[in-house]
Amino acid sequence: MEREELLNDLLVMLFNEVLDMENRALITGTFKEISINDMHIIDAIGVQESKNMSTVAKAVSVTVGTLTTAVNNLVKKGYVSRVRSPEDKRVVLLSLTEKGIAAYQKHAAFHRRMVETVMDGFEGEEMEVLTRALGKLRGYFRDLGV
Repeated sequence: MEREELLNDLLVMLFNEVLDMENRALITGTFKEISINDMHIIDAIGVQESKNMSTVAKAVSVTVGTLTTAVNNLVKKGYVSRVRSPEDKRVVLLSLTEKGIAAYQKHAAFHRRMVETVMDGFEGEEMEVLTRALGKLRGYFRDLGV
């Protein structure tokens, strides 16, 4: 197998496996009523200050219209609250409810364990090379702008 073909296979399998593991680890029990895409919206809203719709839409790479549909469902399910900005009534601000914060924390813990596991397998220069390679890969995907 050529190096390019092997790299392609590894990237595709890794991407699919991360999504599958994330789905199996997170969309269970209390959170089985939401999708992994919903979990990523919850993650983009975060636990800090409220965020406007445009900021969250950009973070998850969807249109504001698509986000509106997803947020409507998350509001109905009790994960997200939506309020108008006191400064500008046209701006909708999103924040997480207690249920949303619990989902956020479960997602963050999954990612923390994943990163810790990867870091345990690499040392010194290997970790630097991996970090640089993943940064280049991310840059490539961002440059595509698809």
